[in-house]
Amino acid sequence: MLRSVSKVKLCGAIFDAPGKQKELSKTEAEINDPNFWNQPEKSQRVMQQRKRLEEAIQSSNAVASVASDIDTLFELGREGENVLPDLERELKAFAAKLEELETEMLLSGENDARNAIVTIHPGAGGTESQDWAEMLLRMYLRWAERHKYETIVTDRLEGEGAGIKSATFEVNGENVYGQLQSEIGVHRLVRISPFDANARRHTSFASVFVYPQIDDDINIEIKPDDLKIDVFRASGAGGQHVNRTESAVRFTHLPTGIVVQCQNERSQHKNRASAMKQLRAKLFEFEMEKKRAAEKKLEDTKESSAFGSQIRNYVLAPYRMAKDLRSKLSIGDVDRVLDGDIDALIHAYLVWRKTGKVAGEDSKDDLAD
Repeated sequence: MLRSVSKVKLCGAIFDAPGKQKELSKTEAEINDPNFWNQPEKSQRVMQQRKRLEEAIQSSNAVASVASDIDTLFELGREGENVLPDLERELKAFAAKLEELETEMLLSGENDARNAIVTIHPGAGGTESQDWAEMLLRMYLRWAERHKYETIVTDRLEGEGAGIKSATFEVNGENVYGQLQSEIGVHRLVRISPFDANARRHTSFASVFVYPQIDDDINIEIKPDDLKIDVFRASGAGGQHVNRTESAVRFTHLPTGIVVQCQNERSQHKNRASAMKQLRAKLFEFEMEKKRAAEKKLEDTKESSAFGSQIRNYVLAPYRMAKDLRSKLSIGDVDRVLDGDIDALIHAYLVWRKTGKVAGEDSKDDLAD
C-alpha cells in the first residue's frame, strides 16, 4: 500500500507537463516554418518528437487526474470512512500503468530516443566468464524480443569450448538507448559452475558498453588517414562463403585507439557500412564523454555508469537473487531476469538517475509522514 502511494507522490516530480508543453510550443513553431519540409529526414524526426510530446502531456494529465481521485479517497479515510477496499483496487490498477508512464517520461535525455549499439566482453576467468557473457547476450536479445525491437548481431567471436569472447549487436526501437544505458558497466554472476567437476561456487564478470546510433545529420569527421582498415575471413558458423572469403572488416581509429569490426554479412561492402556506423557511434560517445568530463556535470553518477564499475549482481547460489547496486532493487526470480525480463531494473535505474532515490526510500518517507 505505502509503496503504491509513494508512486503517486513521485509522479509530480517526474511528469513535467509544463516543461513538455513548452517543448511542444517550440516544436510547433519549428513545424510552422515555411522551410520546414525542405529537409524530409529532419522533418520526420521533428514530427515524431511532436507526437511523443503530445502523448506525454496527455499521459501526465491523466495521471494527475487519477492521483487527485486517490487523494480524495485518502481524505475520506482520514475522516473515518471505510475506503480501504476502494483504495486498494484503485492503487493496484494504477501502479502498473504509472510505472510504465514513469519510464517513458524519464527517457528525456538528448539521445535517449535513439537506437543502440551494445558490446559485451567477458572478464578474466576463461570459460566461466565467456559463458556468462553469452548468458548476458541472450538476456538482452530476449528483452528486445519481448518489446518487438529489431536486433542485428554484427559481430560475435566464439569462446574456446563455451561462451563468447565478445559480441556486438544493434537494437532498433523507440527509446532503446535511453533504456539500455542502465546496463553500462560490469555485471557479476555467482553460481555453482557447470564447468567445475567438484561443483564449486564461482564468480564471473562481464562488461557491457552501450552507444547511441548517430544520424547522418550529426557531423562526426573521420579522416581516411586516421583509419587502419583490415579485412579478414569471418570466424565461426556462417557457411562456406563467409568463411572462405575476406568479407569481415576491422576499423582502427588511430587518434583514439577505438577498434570496431563486423563480420555478419556476406558482403564486405555491407560489413564496412556496419563497422562505420559503429565507429561513428563510439566516436560520438567518446566526444560526449570528454565534454561531460570537462563541464563536470556528471560527477555524481560517473562512478556508477562508467566502464569498470560493478553495477549488478546475479546470484544463483547459495541463494537466488538479482540486485542492482545503484537503485538497490532486488528481484528474487533471477531466472526471469536472465530470460530478458529486466524492465523493473531499468525503471528503478531511471528513477534513481532522475531523483537520486533508491528502491524503498519513498516508503520510508511515507512512514515518516
